[in-house]
Amino acid sequence: MTVSPADVLGWTATAVFVASYFFSRPSLLRGLQMVGAALWILYGIRIAALPVIAANALVFSAAAWTLARGRARARREASAGAAP
Repeated sequence: MTVSPADVLGWTATAVFVASYFFSRPSLLRGLQMVGAALWILYGIRIAALPVIAANALVFSAAAWTLARGRARARREASAGAAP
């Protein structure tokens, strides 16, 4: 049995995405979701599957947005706590 490069990419994307759910820190979870979605986008390009590309572009965007929102909130809370 021969495993194609596209299959390796797809299985790697699956492993990364599933692994993201084992992290309790939201920033790590979102970061790994972004990596997994990026790998899925590459997989979708490789197999020419527009639905895979579009769905994972949305997942990547949502993870990036929530990661940025969480970091901005943490900065605001840190600066509010440091104010005299």
